[in-house]
Amino acid sequence: LLESIHAQTYPKEHLHTFVMADNCSDMTAEIAEENGATVYERHDPDLVGKGHALEELLYRIGRDYGKAFDACIVIDADNLLKEDYLEQMNRSYCEGNRIIASYISSKNYGQNWISAGYSLFLLKKDRFLNNARYLLGLSCAINGTGFLFDRELIPEWDYHTLTEDIELSVDQACRHHRIAYCDKAVVYDEQPVSLKQSFYQRVRWAKGYLQVFRKYGKKMVQAVFTGNYAAYDVSMAALPSAVLSLVALLLNLILLFRENLAGGFHLVSLYGPLTSLLRSYLLLACIAALTALTEREHIRATAAEIVRSVITFPIFMFSYIPITLCAIFARPEWKPIPHVVTAQKISATGDPAQKVINF
Repeated sequence: LLESIHAQTYPKEHLHTFVMADNCSDMTAEIAEENGATVYERHDPDLVGKGHALEELLYRIGRDYGKAFDACIVIDADNLLKEDYLEQMNRSYCEGNRIIASYISSKNYGQNWISAGYSLFLLKKDRFLNNARYLLGLSCAINGTGFLFDRELIPEWDYHTLTEDIELSVDQACRHHRIAYCDKAVVYDEQPVSLKQSFYQRVRWAKGYLQVFRKYGKKMVQAVFTGNYAAYDVSMAALPSAVLSLVALLLNLILLFRENLAGGFHLVSLYGPLTSLLRSYLLLACIAALTALTEREHIRATAAEIVRSVITFPIFMFSYIPITLCAIFARPEWKPIPHVVTAQKISATGDPAQKVINF
């Protein structure tokens, strides 16, 4: 990541890199310092998670540097940046955007069906949600990493749910602060490949969605009734569709059990649920195929790996139903996920921005 930041086409004198070594027991701090970053270390086993780390980091930057920076860009440690990433984000900022989500692609799309499922899910959100919102003049949603915010707009970090990105998106939408989207600013993220890691991470995400809805539900409803469509849009994202799918599944199982209890078991009674399942599978496969076709230039995988991902994507999405059920009762916490994928830098072309800001 630090090497990809050094390779940026953006003027180095307007860029400062900070690394928050949060509860680290390895050589993160030493390696980051050797690569030119300003490192802050934090050791707090009770307050864990990205939200608390960002809160501490922004506090220390403000304490040590005052108002030296116009904006901050948050990047996860396992990411890589396209060479013109900062240049494109700067161009969007100079157009008047004060919170900006970037395009999230994947370093390891073709590694297995789990990483491919994550990758397609993120690419779908990039192209068919955030890009559509931006073209319609609506507020977009932050997707975990690769986002910019103006220091005056967010001087302190106060988002501590398990999904701080969605919390930020919801809060800013309710405040009528539009989140923009820059599809030319590409960040490559690493996706989990272990089923156990994936299940735990998505349980945490699903729990975080529920936390956000519980914390901001009243505020979102009030914003919706004042004509704030962005608040309605992001509230639909904060309430996962898997919750509705879970409810529908349970109702179907109850009706199926009741019907067979009354008249005995009949194979024909399975026709409705099975055809519904098949239609859902085909719909999700079509969505995956469309996403793979439109985003092919950003997918680093072979044709065979892409075909495999289209076939397995519905299974990946179906797994959200038991995950959501677990999230209702589980109490997940932040845990580190191993990242081992490396990739070469991505070349980029583009005209230099006419104006630069301090990151």
